[in-house]
Amino acid sequence: MALLELIEKTKIDEALFTFIDVETTGLSPRSARVCEVAAISFRGSERVGTIAELINPGVPIPPVVSAIHGITDDMVRGRPSFGDVAPRLLAAVEGSVIVAHNSGFDLGFFNMEFERLGLKFPELPVVDTLDIARRHWKFQSNKLGSIAAELNISNENWHRALSDVEMTRKIFEHFIAAFRAAGAVTVADIVEKSKGKK
Repeated sequence: MALLELIEKTKIDEALFTFIDVETTGLSPRSARVCEVAAISFRGSERVGTIAELINPGVPIPPVVSAIHGITDDMVRGRPSFGDVAPRLLAAVEGSVIVAHNSGFDLGFFNMEFERLGLKFPELPVVDTLDIARRHWKFQSNKLGSIAAELNISNENWHRALSDVEMTRKIFEHFIAAFRAAGAVTVADIVEKSKGKK
């Protein structure tokens, strides 16, 4: 049985969920680079790992982008490159379910950064809290900070990677509680909800 199938058959309480977020120098993974990465891993309510690193992207961070996430060229000078952090990221996500808000953005950058290193980001089950919010809830806005505000979850330091993964985890826990009440048992049940199947 493939690893992907094996993980999807795991019960929610026993599965390892890794919440990821990146801050970048722009919107396109082809031309922009990662300047901050965060990943926190949980099994049930137990935190089993945390990565939070400013990354030297090797390119200037445009002022218009710094205005969004607050990360400047001075802050990343002398920081590790993505390649320096990549082995820890691979170890963190091994055998886990990836959870992100707008996962296509984060994974697009992960895939491209790993490709530049001659590596491949592993194929793992992905749960997207943005997709879940759009398909199963009616928030006034589906932005991460707005959902957090509606659920009375702290959204301080929004647009910094570690704060965003912490926020995503709390939103995910809210969604999981509702899905459990509706009969969700395994990772596959949650992945299906993310894909939009009611």
